[in-house]
Amino acid sequence: MDYETVNANDFGASLRGLGLNVLVRDVRATAGFLQSVFGIGIHQLTDDFAIATYGEEVFQLHADSTYSRHPLLHMLPENPPRGAGLEIHLYDTDPDEAVQKAEATGATILTAPTDKPHGLREAHILDADGYCWVPSRPL
Repeated sequence: MDYETVNANDFGASLRGLGLNVLVRDVRATAGFLQSVFGIGIHQLTDDFAIATYGEEVFQLHADSTYSRHPLLHMLPENPPRGAGLEIHLYDTDPDEAVQKAEATGATILTAPTDKPHGLREAHILDADGYCWVPSRPL
């Protein structure tokens, strides 16, 4: 599928399995962060929406305004962290490289790259909206 040109109906009809919509204050800023720190592909970027790709996985970024009639919007806190309790694991991203890039953007590093007993080296990085991104690699 060409994520740059697919229309909304065809894109929606193609979605399968587990879906992830990340609700953010600034789609362009979040897209830039994800692209520069984690190498995530960004497609059809607008102020309101972007399709994001990570390997074979697809997820979406939505601006708050796109959820104006959605009941979730009224549950969001005024200040981050929005994603408290959610870890978004990126299993094919080097945590050492990601932390270095994230520090350059001013992101919050919750944990430095660490070898974990469950067989992964991982770090925890908070973006501007408070979502916890976890770059991970097998030991």
